[in-house]
Amino acid sequence: MTYAAFRSIGAYIPSKIMTNADFEKIIDTSDEWITKRTGIKERRISEENEASSDLGARAAQVAIDRSGISKEEIDLIICATVTPDYLCMPSTACLISSKVGLPNVMAFDISAACTGFVYAVSIAKAFIESGMKKNVLIIGAETYSSILDYTDRGTCFIFGDGAGAAIISATTNKDEAIIDVNCSSDGNYEDLIKTAGGGSKHPCSKEVLENKMACIKMKGNETFKLAVKTLTSDVQVMMQKHNLSNEDITHFIPHQANLRIIKAVGEALGFTEEQTVVTVHKYGNTSAASIPMAMNDAFEEGKIKAGDTILFDAFGGGLTWGSALFPFSPKK
Repeated sequence: MTYAAFRSIGAYIPSKIMTNADFEKIIDTSDEWITKRTGIKERRISEENEASSDLGARAAQVAIDRSGISKEEIDLIICATVTPDYLCMPSTACLISSKVGLPNVMAFDISAACTGFVYAVSIAKAFIESGMKKNVLIIGAETYSSILDYTDRGTCFIFGDGAGAAIISATTNKDEAIIDVNCSSDGNYEDLIKTAGGGSKHPCSKEVLENKMACIKMKGNETFKLAVKTLTSDVQVMMQKHNLSNEDITHFIPHQANLRIIKAVGEALGFTEEQTVVTVHKYGNTSAASIPMAMNDAFEEGKIKAGDTILFDAFGGGLTWGSALFPFSPKK
């Protein structure tokens, strides 16, 4: 039987840093206020000539180099992003395929906001277990700075730019297999996190531009409450389904949206600080890139080893949510 194995992780972090002190200069806020509400101290901002495909291609190359396979063996590329290079086409995944030297590979984008990378894991797993593909490159890439309203003091300091990537490959060894991925959504909550303008509902127009309708808007308090509830219950279902206890999880890697959310969910689930990977203070919320960026940080710090059991947990606009449970199974 064919299974899907999580082979490698990689990331690209833009060099430009925007601190809370920088925001004090442009909006009515303070480092103390931002830190208390979100835990964020700084975030990365891409250069003017860096689009999501540029960030994604750099992260992808790292994941490929660490995977133990040649890039020519990759037969599918999936990019999770809500900040694509172009509004409609071509897809960011197609652009990444060209930039990493794989122009003749099936490639497409998915839009699931902050849950995008977990969705990508699920899709890659399905393609591999069906026998349709053998090596899938998945990427979460975001340039949120391109859709922020820097006069909106409720959202502009929360988000950052970056990319993360992984290789998911076929294996016959069940011990290496991704154990489970669970994803879901509820469009009834569409107004909580939204970019209202620029699509077919509100096409590009003078009104859209003047009212900054193509910038992200978020109802923070409502989102916070629902995020904690959903993230907690989703993991509880996953753990109960597989008869696992907290001690069975080596690394809990939640979406890096807000330190208060991460702590509330971790405490509700009983995970220790040592088990929980936290990078939100360094990078802010990088949406679909946040989980792979966080995993990459832990990997490069030597905390993640072959065979470690990892649990992803994400929540985002849509609303979408999802969790993934797997052993880290590098080939080399």
